[in-house]
Amino acid sequence: MSRSERLLDLIQILRRHRRPVSGRMLADEMGVSIRTLYRDIATLQGQGAPIEGEAGLGYVLKPGFMLPPLMFTDEEIEAIVLGSRWVAKQPDKRLAAAAADALAKIAAVLPDDLREDLDATTLLVGPRSENAEAIDLGIVRQAIRDERKLGFLYHDAGGAASKRLVWPFALAFFDKVRVMVAWCETRRDFRHFRADRISDLTATDIRYPRRRQAMLKEWRAGLGAPGRNGAKDASG
Repeated sequence: MSRSERLLDLIQILRRHRRPVSGRMLADEMGVSIRTLYRDIATLQGQGAPIEGEAGLGYVLKPGFMLPPLMFTDEEIEAIVLGSRWVAKQPDKRLAAAAADALAKIAAVLPDDLREDLDATTLLVGPRSENAEAIDLGIVRQAIRDERKLGFLYHDAGGAASKRLVWPFALAFFDKVRVMVAWCETRRDFRHFRADRISDLTATDIRYPRRRQAMLKEWRAGLGAPGRNGAKDASG
C-alpha cells in the first residue's frame, strides 16, 4: 500500500468514528506501528485535515471534511457509475437529472486517470420498465423530506378507488414499480402504496405528528415481527 493510500484509509477510518479513537486502536486497524500512525496524523494535519486530539487522549476528525481531490478504488467507481446510471433511467425525472449532475460533479474533481476509469466502466443498466406512474415522484420525495401529509386517490387491483390521507416516510424503487411506505389515517396502520395506482396526488402543508425516522424504525421492526409483514398492501 502506498503512503497516499494509507493516508486516505486513515481519513476513512476516522470518519467512521464520532468520538476520539486512541492512536493504538488506529495503528492496529491499519496494521502500522504507533510511530507511523503519529507521523501520518501529523502529515494530514499539515495538509489541512481537521483532526483534533493528541497522543494518550485519542483522535477525532471534525465532520464535513472532504479530502480533495476525491479518490476512489476501481470498485467504488463502478458502484458510483452503476448506481447513477440506474437512477438516471428511473421515471422520476428530477431524480434522474440529479443523478447525472452528481456524476458530472464527481468527474470534474477526479484526477485524470480516475476520470478515464469513470468514463470507461463497462457496467451497464438495462432498459427500464414502461410501467410508469402518472404522478410526480418529486412531490412524494419532498413530502418525505418535509414530513408533510399527502392526499390522493388510491386504486386497488380491481380498479376501485378510495381517498387516502397519509404520512409518507419512505419510497422504494423496484424494477417495475415504485412503492411509497406511509402511515395511513384511514386504515390507522402502515401501508404500501404502488405509485402507478395513485391519482389526484395533493401535497399539503400539514406536518404529521411523528418523525419520519421514528416511523421508519417502527416499520422495519414490524417486518420481522411474528404474524406481521411490516405493512399491508394499501388495498387492504
